[in-house]
Amino acid sequence: METADVAAGTAPAKAADKPAAAIKPQYISWLAISFMTVSAVASLRAAPTMATYGITSIFLYVLPAIVFLLPTALVAAELASGWKGGVYNWCREGISAPMGFLAVWTQFAMTIFYYPALLGYVATTFSYAIDPRLANNGFYTAAVIIVVYWVAVMISLRGVGAIAGLSSGGMIIGTLVPGSALVLLGAVYLLKGNASVAPMDLSHLFPQWAGVASLVLVVNNFLSYAGMEINAVHVNDLRNPSKDFPKAMFLATGLVVVIFVLPALAISWVVPSSELSLTGGVMQAFESFFDYFHVAWLTPVVALMLMCASLGGFMAWLAGPSKGLLMIGREEGYLPPFLQKMNVNDVQKNILFSQGILTTLIALMYVFLPSVNSVYWIFSVMTTQIYLIMYVLMFVAAMRLRKKQPDHPRGYRAPWLNVVASVGIISTVAAFVIGFVPPSQFGSASPIAYVLLILAGVGGIGLLVPFLFYKLRKPAWKTATADGEAGLPSPPEPEGEAAAGPSGD
Repeated sequence: METADVAAGTAPAKAADKPAAAIKPQYISWLAISFMTVSAVASLRAAPTMATYGITSIFLYVLPAIVFLLPTALVAAELASGWKGGVYNWCREGISAPMGFLAVWTQFAMTIFYYPALLGYVATTFSYAIDPRLANNGFYTAAVIIVVYWVAVMISLRGVGAIAGLSSGGMIIGTLVPGSALVLLGAVYLLKGNASVAPMDLSHLFPQWAGVASLVLVVNNFLSYAGMEINAVHVNDLRNPSKDFPKAMFLATGLVVVIFVLPALAISWVVPSSELSLTGGVMQAFESFFDYFHVAWLTPVVALMLMCASLGGFMAWLAGPSKGLLMIGREEGYLPPFLQKMNVNDVQKNILFSQGILTTLIALMYVFLPSVNSVYWIFSVMTTQIYLIMYVLMFVAAMRLRKKQPDHPRGYRAPWLNVVASVGIISTVAAFVIGFVPPSQFGSASPIAYVLLILAGVGGIGLLVPFLFYKLRKPAWKTATADGEAGLPSPPEPEGEAAAGPSGD
C-alpha cells in the first residue's frame, strides 16, 4: 500500500524536491485499518470447532469478542502509539526486562504447537482433493506436516521476498470466496425446504450447562481472535486516532464475528455434530452441499483453495515470530550464539531448524495417539495457553505504563484503560484455567493424562525454556546492538550452508 512506501522511504523521487512543510502526511482511513485487521484475524479453520454447538456458536463467538478481542485491540493501540519495539518493549518498559523476554518468547513458542495444528488442518483438507479416507489417518497427517514444514523452511531461507510472494492473496482465495460460498450454499439448502441437522431455535442460543467441560471448546475462540494487536502499529497513521481507531475496531470486531459465525452455522446445518471432524469439518460441509447440488467435482477445487489460505498464513507466521525472537536474542543476549546464526539472506536458520526438529517430533503424536481430532485439539489448547501468557503480560504492562509514565506521548489513549485491561486480564486468565479441563467430547479420555500433557507443553516450552535461557545467559551472547550493528560477530559462514537442511553437514 502507498502509505507503507512512504513510511519506508520509497516514495516517488519528486516528493523529495518539495520543502518538508509542503509534503502532506499520508493517512490510512479507518475503514482500511478495519479491513486489514479482519484480514489478519479471520479464518475458516476454527469453524468446525464451533459448528458442534450449532446456533450456540453465536454466543460463544460474541462473548470472547467483547471480553478479549476489543480489549486486546484497544490496549495494543495505546501501547503501539507510544512505544516502538512491539510486545517486548511494551512489557520491558511496563514490567521488567525478563517479562519482556517472556512475552516475546511466548509469541514464538506458541507456534511450536500452532504449526502442527494448522498443518494438520491442511493435511485433512488436502485429503479431500485426493482421497477423503485419509482425513483420519495419523500416518498421512504426520507425513504432510513434516514435509510441508521443511519445504516451507527451505523457501524461507531464500528471504522475505519469497515468503511475501507466496502468502499474498490467501485471504481472498482461501477465506472470503470459500466462506461466502459455504454460507450461500447453506442458505439455498435451507430455502429448498431441507431441515437443519442442528437445532436453530432461540432456546438453543445459550449453552446448556453440563459442567465446565461442556464449555471448554470456547477457549479455542481466544486463539481464533489472536492477532488483533498486529495492526495496532498503524494507529498513528490515522487522521484522528482517538475517534477513528475505536470505530475501526468495532467494525472489525463485527465483521470478524460474522465471518466466524456464518460458516460455523452453515456447517452445523448439514453435518451432525457426532460426525463432525475438527480438522475436516469445512470440507465435510462442502462435500455434503456439493453432493446435494450434484457438483461433487468442485470438492477438490475448494480443498485446494482452502489450502492456499492456510499455507499463506503459515508462511507469514513462519517468518515473523522467529525473526522477532532473533532480534531480541542478539540485542539483549537472551539466546545462545548457536540460535543466533543467520544465513547469507539474514534468515534465522538455526531457530527454524531447531523448531523444525520439535515440529517433526510433535507431529508424530498424530501417529501414536488414537484420534486426529484429539491431537488437533491438544495442539490447539497448548497454542492458546502459551499465547494467553503474552496477553496477560501485555494488559498488565499497559496498566503500569499508564500509572508510571502518564505523560509519555501517546498517539492514542484507550478509554477507561484500567477497566478495559482488567476485563482482558480476567477473561484471559479464565480461558487459561478452563483450557486445562478436557472437553465433554473427549468423554473416555483420562482427565489426569490430559492435564499433565497440557501442563508439560505449556510449562516446558512456554515457561521453563525461557527461564533457563535467561538464567544461563552470558555477556558473550549479546552479539548486536539495538541499532543492529554487530557487537561480537561470529565468523562468516560459507554461502553453501545457507541452503543446508537440519543435517546439512
